[in-house]
Formats: sequence, C-alpha cells, structure tokens
Amino acid sequence: VQLQASGGGLVQAGGSLKLSCVVSGRTLSSHVMGWFRQAPGKEREFAAAIRWGTGGTYYADSVKGRFTISRDKGENTMYLQMNVLKPEDTAVYYCARGVDVSYDPRDFRSWGQGTLVTVSS
Repeated sequence: VQLQASGGGLVQAGGSLKLSCVVSGRTLSSHVMGWFRQAPGKEREFAAAIRWGTGGTYYADSVKGRFTISRDKGENTMYLQMNVLKPEDTAVYYCARGVDVSYDPRDFRSWGQGTLVTVSS
C-alpha cells in the first residue's frame, strides 16, 4: 500500500487548510486511517483517526472542535479539514493506516511522506 499526503502550506493564524491522503491499494473496512503530526524537535503525535468502514472518528483534545477528519471510500481518500489554525499547529502532517484506533504512531504500519503545515502568527 502507498499513502500520498498533500494540501499543506503556509496560512495565517485563524485560517483553514484541507489535507488529503490518497491510498493506493485496497483499504478494508476493518482498517483505521489516521493523521499524525510532528513539530520541529518534538515527537510525532496523534491528531485524528477514522474507522474506514463505519466512519467513526477520534480526535486529540488539542484539535477537537477545529479539525474534521473524513473519508471518501469511492476515491480511497482521507481528508483533514483544519479550521481556526494556530501557530502551535505548525508541523509536518502524516497520514497512516492501521488496524485499530490508537494514539501511538507505532501501532500504524503504513505511512505517507508527510506534508508541511506552517501557521504564522
């Protein structure tokens, strides 16, 4: 499987961005797709996840109410709509695929290359 993330860029605080992750290869209903992020000098952290089959969603407290994860099963694509962005959201955002919901990136086996989001104050 290959995951291709895109949509990052430079945005002012309070602005919005929408990330996409295209999955090549079969994605099963049992899979979980997630977005993680890694700021400079920090560990990779969980942002959001979605159960591919049911569409159930999960969010880190830091993004809850501002970010929305979604997926288009027909297009094999996952999205992350990010609103009311803050400078502390600046990070490389990675999409990943796993078999269960987890906040630990080590539980996700397949990763995209990352897309940089920079939020200016």
